[in-house]
Amino acid sequence: MGGSSSSSSKKARALEIWRMCDAVCFDVDSTVIDHEGIDALAAYLGKGEEVAKVTTQAMNGEIPFEKALFYRLNAMQCSRQQMDAYLKEYPVKLSNGFQELRDKLKEKGKTVYLVSGGFRQMIHPIAECLDIPVPTNVWANNLLYLEDGSMNSEKPFDDENEFTWRAGGKALAVAHVKKTGNFKTVVMVGDGATDVEARAENGADIVIGYGGTVRRENVEKTADWFVMDFKELVEAL
Repeated sequence: MGGSSSSSSKKARALEIWRMCDAVCFDVDSTVIDHEGIDALAAYLGKGEEVAKVTTQAMNGEIPFEKALFYRLNAMQCSRQQMDAYLKEYPVKLSNGFQELRDKLKEKGKTVYLVSGGFRQMIHPIAECLDIPVPTNVWANNLLYLEDGSMNSEKPFDDENEFTWRAGGKALAVAHVKKTGNFKTVVMVGDGATDVEARAENGADIVIGYGGTVRRENVEKTADWFVMDFKELVEAL
């Protein structure tokens, strides 16, 4: 009985914060879009199985995100030319109901950000599709290339001006959004362990877990509210 009451209280608080929040930060892979962008890129490059295994370990919190990112990038060795070709061949595909949710949040005057452990090169086209300002309302990893377009193996991503390349990075990104945007209340929505981490001091006030693409038990247990369909979030507004 006590557990049920506690769960109801937690959900009620989450609902209240969702309705009153100033800004919402969304994870991208398996949340805004219906797949893991890094895994799809890896499959395109013929490295799918190797990279997907590391992605799953990172999303389940089994290995530090920064190690997972480095492993995946070195396995892929994706050049700028290959990235451009991939983006041309595979246009943006949003998760079911996300466009409606984005439109509703805009109607309610809530500012939307994308906070991703993926790559800006892949996230910016998604943001533009959703009318989310680039680069100001996007936090992701920026890939670094050599002059000939090949991946910079020694330093494959920008670890000085970005947040999300490391464990706990989403919490830092959300805290930055909150402070610079002068927002009182910010919500994080996502499917993975790195999204739950955003609920930290000065970070996200609540985390809403999304299981419509991948249902992760650890996220379902630790999120303030867990939904399987974005319609539930639209209706709650």
